[in-house]
Amino acid sequence: MKTIGVIGGLSWESTAIYYRLLNEEVRARLGGLHSARLLVLSFDFAEIEALQAEEDWEKATRAMEQAAQGLVAGGAELMLIASNTMHKMADAVEAAAGIPLLHIADGTGRAVRAAGCRRPALLATGYTMEQDFYRGRLRTHHELDVLVPDAADRQIVHRIIYDELCQGIVRPESKQVYLDVVARLRVQGADSVILGCTEICMLLSQGDLDCPAFDTTALHARWAVDTALNGQGRT
Repeated sequence: MKTIGVIGGLSWESTAIYYRLLNEEVRARLGGLHSARLLVLSFDFAEIEALQAEEDWEKATRAMEQAAQGLVAGGAELMLIASNTMHKMADAVEAAAGIPLLHIADGTGRAVRAAGCRRPALLATGYTMEQDFYRGRLRTHHELDVLVPDAADRQIVHRIIYDELCQGIVRPESKQVYLDVVARLRVQGADSVILGCTEICMLLSQGDLDCPAFDTTALHARWAVDTALNGQGRT
């Protein structure tokens, strides 16, 4: 089993979910007392969020590169960034680490296409919904026509992530807000929904929706275990 390095704390709420899922996946496949070989470097998310808000992506990239190098020094053989948003600097992080980084958009894009969907709605942070590093990868690598909410809906989706989910707050009224956003995107032709922030699985699941839902956190963790056990790491 290869050692998985996880850059976490982005927020720790979803990193805790990753830790559980990675270990559950290994136990499901190997049985008994087996668990995942993991190294986790967890940021103080308040520091990273401040860099995001200031749009100081250069400093954020340096911090992520240093985290990756620390994990490699500890013995990591493949790497996850436990965040969709921080894949903005995925290429730089992979180059700094010198080991494979499993890009969360690739695991998601393959799953969307395998399900026969082509126009997914994307719920995520404002950075992920508005910038091209994520939607562009889904478009160019996986030929998906990604729909995002309008400006007002993007703002509220983003706010709920940072003010609630990243702080462990899960509110039924916020779930309804997200469902209303999805309903509007469905009218525009969305055939599925990407839960494109690693905390959104705390709020929404497949059972809440009338179309296929793709939980990026679960898909990413499953792919990591595939790679750690079988070496199936590249697209």
